[in-house]
Amino acid sequence: MAKTFSWACAALYLTLAAAVLCSSLHMGEAAACDATSLASCLTALSSGTAPSSQCCANLRKQTPACLCSYKNNPAFGSYINSPNARRVVSACKVSYPSC
Repeated sequence: MAKTFSWACAALYLTLAAAVLCSSLHMGEAAACDATSLASCLTALSSGTAPSSQCCANLRKQTPACLCSYKNNPAFGSYINSPNARRVVSACKVSYPSC
């Protein structure tokens, strides 16, 4: 049963990774849109703490079109539309997307 569970977890992880990649490719800017690189911002977005330097560096690499695609994506929208998102982009000196 443990091996079945491990394979199930691996399959779930791969499915989620594929969903993230597909959402990034949707905008036609696959090279610039990388939602997985924003994982370093998750703590700041969910708790309101200061973003890490890695979070800010990765956030600055995203184009406005990418941020808009995340904002309008049901999987990411709750994070981007949260009050903490404005704090994170402000602390990282990135403009909040106006889509």
